[in-house]
Amino acid sequence: MIRIGILGDIGSGKSFVAKNFGYPVFNADYEVLKLYEKNRNVYQKLKKILPEYIFEFPIDKIQLSKAIIENNSNLKKIIKIVHKEIRNKLQSFLNENKNKRFVILDIPLLLENKINKKKDILVYVESSKIDILRNLKKRKNFNTKILNKFKKIQLPLAYKKKNSRFIIKNKFTQKSVKNGVKKVLKIIENERSSSRY
Repeated sequence: MIRIGILGDIGSGKSFVAKNFGYPVFNADYEVLKLYEKNRNVYQKLKKILPEYIFEFPIDKIQLSKAIIENNSNLKKIIKIVHKEIRNKLQSFLNENKNKRFVILDIPLLLENKINKKKDILVYVESSKIDILRNLKKRKNFNTKILNKFKKIQLPLAYKKKNSRFIIKNKFTQKSVKNGVKKVLKIIENERSSSRY
């Protein structure tokens, strides 16, 4: 099983690119959403540390946003609780897909939370600032204050790009992404087959 980690700016289309690989994807954002909607244990833990914001289940994302905007330390508190659960979910995902040729890791804090392994193949998704902003504005409850708080806890994009083995330019068209993905997979497959001989 080869692990491919998808890196890039918030709103650069990492999930869109991840899906186009055609292999099992671990989408951390989706898993976090499921935790807020279905995991009472996470709710109890968040309620304990943020009682003035978290008081109903399923967890209200607007209340979470309020907590993040009003106090800088709240985001780190939330991440600490959620991160542990996501690690467990990731482990289950990897166990379930251990016989697959590739797995795709769509995890925003992959490097920051040291979830990546040395042998992971990192792919950086590059998009224009205009396309990113257009993409972000389509999101429900888009908030620039929250966006900036998340950006502050992330490693610089230049660092992520430099540490990536491949760069896929996302013009937010199926064609541009499919071509980029095809090239990446072809190079990896060729390297694997040549290393066998």
